[in-house]
Amino acid sequence: MSTDAPAAGEGEGRRIVQRGLWFEEFDVGTTYVHAPGRTLTEADNVLFTTLTMNTQSLHLDAAWSAAQPFGERLVNSMLTLSTLVGASVAQLTQGTIVANLGFTEASFPHPMRHGDTLYSETLVEAKRLSGSRPGQGIVTLRHTGRNHDGVVVATATRSTLVWCEGAAP
Repeated sequence: MSTDAPAAGEGEGRRIVQRGLWFEEFDVGTTYVHAPGRTLTEADNVLFTTLTMNTQSLHLDAAWSAAQPFGERLVNSMLTLSTLVGASVAQLTQGTIVANLGFTEASFPHPMRHGDTLYSETLVEAKRLSGSRPGQGIVTLRHTGRNHDGVVVATATRSTLVWCEGAAP
């Protein structure tokens, strides 16, 4: 968080601007628990699925899905992944990220169903200064999502490029 002097006429209170963490503030081995959770609805699933042109019947066709092994439509795993990563932004990378560098792993060991709530947390696995981009560092994040019953529904390992404190434009 950063603080600014009060503007004229605002009294003596502080202003706090929410931001993510600078490279130096990431501690390897620390797990950040993100709040709030997010209940994924049928509307969320249909909208995301159609917006991304994923015509998989498992997400759209109730009659077809009823005859499949899970017996019902499932939440699109890419919606689960997007929500899992998105839940970390305000706490970890809002305004401090330069770029996502990539995902080395993503898995979905248990399905999300309409009405399930996703709870997210992120473990800082590693970090190092960039060798080619002064003032920036690479942070490896391990995201884990659990449903409302505590069952792991998604994991993903993501590399991000973040600003070092004082180096951001």
